[in-house]
Amino acid sequence: MYKEGNQEPNVWRRSFLTLWFGCFITALGYSMTMPFISLYLDTLGHFNNWQLNLYSGVAFSITYLSQAIVSPFWGSLADRKGRKLMCLRASGVMACTIFLIGTAHSVWMVILLRLLQGAFSGYINNATALMAAETTHEKSGQVMGNLMTANVSGTLLGPLFGGLIAGFVGYRGTFFITGILMAMVFGLTFLYTKEHFKPIPAKKMKSMAVIFKGLANRRLIITMFLTTLLVQSSLMSIAPIISLFVRELMHNQGNVSLISGVVAAMPGFGTLLVASKVGHLMDRSKPEKVLIFGLLITILVFVPMFFVTTPWQLGGLRFILGLSSAALLPAVQTILTIDVPAEAFGRVFSYNQSFQATGGVVGPLLGSLVSSLFDYQSVFLVTSLLILLNLVVVYRVVQHS
Repeated sequence: MYKEGNQEPNVWRRSFLTLWFGCFITALGYSMTMPFISLYLDTLGHFNNWQLNLYSGVAFSITYLSQAIVSPFWGSLADRKGRKLMCLRASGVMACTIFLIGTAHSVWMVILLRLLQGAFSGYINNATALMAAETTHEKSGQVMGNLMTANVSGTLLGPLFGGLIAGFVGYRGTFFITGILMAMVFGLTFLYTKEHFKPIPAKKMKSMAVIFKGLANRRLIITMFLTTLLVQSSLMSIAPIISLFVRELMHNQGNVSLISGVVAAMPGFGTLLVASKVGHLMDRSKPEKVLIFGLLITILVFVPMFFVTTPWQLGGLRFILGLSSAALLPAVQTILTIDVPAEAFGRVFSYNQSFQATGGVVGPLLGSLVSSLFDYQSVFLVTSLLILLNLVVVYRVVQHS
């Protein structure tokens, strides 16, 4: 799986396992504090509902927004200095900012620290770029799929761990523990990750404009960026209103919080179940075919969500959505790995992260807007139309590439 002549298999495995663990803890750290971020903000002042909703929304989205803006800069630096250094930068700053959030005494301090967290983020995409450069094309799909399991596992278990830890040590203690975990990621990455990278002087590094001109499939690469944005927007569109929709389906009776948590987690279980197998499939078949198939299944899953009448129907469909999602972003990353020169991996994966972060901002806003103008179910129709548009564009570009 490692590139012959680069490193011994055991060194490659050690690097991969270290980065897998780092991606897992990074995703865990992002998600474990999200279930109670608004409750934590509420302890920092006296706010009415409108103010608390506003501050919570800003604190949530500011991380993605700053990430989208700054990522290309870090990508350029990664291609000059190496992706391991960028992983260290991201984990180190995340350790500090999350720990300091636990010491905050005002809402604006939390917002500022989350802005810095987004601006200096990038562990997962740089770990992906590092492994892409260290892995043969024949095994790229498998590696991208396995790294996807780290991200999904962390995101899935984060709210559970966060809730349990907060129950024992309080909100502030949860931020302190998360910060310490990220400091551990920094240390492990520094000690056990091996990267075969030759620094490129800024004067000798080709600009992205030059690299794009030399690409045989420029339209395909741009289409992958667009796919990342649309897929992330679609997957995140239901995020702000899922508990409200579940409450409506339950007629405001029963344990709405528990059922909402289960329904919200179902896509993660589905993705975790098949991500590795999808990675092997992409190594045997073209990732473009896997992507098209995944988009088609995603559409076929979103449409029935419009007609659900119970939370269990919604949860079952979201589980299937997780199965199809395993074939989306990993397929995009595999296509980028195959069709882009290694010297531009850092920048390309950072651009892709910018589009993904933009989707993280656009999706929730779109879901909130559509549900306010129409109803909760309409969100699924709108997102299915987005994926249909994406499918048509991808199919046409692949046919002509």
